[in-house]
Amino acid sequence: MVIKSAQTLVQEALNEIKTINTDEAYELSKDNKCNLIDIRDIRELEKEGRVENSHHIPRGMLEFWLDPESPYFKEGKLDPNKEMVLFCAGGLRSALATKSLKDMGFEKISHIDGGFSALRQSKFKII
Repeated sequence: MVIKSAQTLVQEALNEIKTINTDEAYELSKDNKCNLIDIRDIRELEKEGRVENSHHIPRGMLEFWLDPESPYFKEGKLDPNKEMVLFCAGGLRSALATKSLKDMGFEKISHIDGGFSALRQSKFKII
């Protein structure tokens, strides 16, 4: 049996998904054209802060909160007509999460290269 490494899974995901930079994400957010989704653990948000106007959906619950068939579905939490823009701390978990949502059938979906680390150095306001 061959086990794929996490690094391999991330690379495969990156080959299949849309990656945007912080400037592109900022423009989408400023123009109210995206759901900015922070998938970091709640402890990371408490320790490092969060991006203003972002939605927190923990990585472990992402697929369940966005699946209308799931008992955990969060009705009305996000606007389904806007692009889903995911980020984590550095971009690895969000790459995997973006691929997972793409596999679920979401089409307008991307993740931010560099994650929260890059967002801290950008135009976004950290609160």
